[in-house]
Amino acid sequence: MGTFNVEFEIGGLDGERFEPVKALADSGATFTVLPSALLSELGVKPHETETFELADGSTIERGFGRVWVRLHGGEEVSPVIFGAENDAPLLGAVTLEIFRLGIDPVNNRLIPIRGRM
Repeated sequence: MGTFNVEFEIGGLDGERFEPVKALADSGATFTVLPSALLSELGVKPHETETFELADGSTIERGFGRVWVRLHGGEEVSPVIFGAENDAPLLGAVTLEIFRLGIDPVNNRLIPIRGRM
């Protein structure tokens, strides 16, 4: 499976200011992870703290909130994990599904998919 970075924009829930970000497209990550410092700059605050499982089976606690995301010509609200300084930015499965996008690992791109009922 190939990995690649995706550029998109995020904004606070007031929708007044957006900032570009680059994150690894990772359909194995449930949620999108972005730097806490950037989220704070945009006025985004976690509404709760959650426990998340890492690939090695260990668990960590991180803030959990919502942001506006501009991606692939669309704009939607998505849940986001507040990443620690050493956490890599990730574009996770939930955000991809909100935008009805899949990962094409051969051509390193996002592709439109149909939503399922």
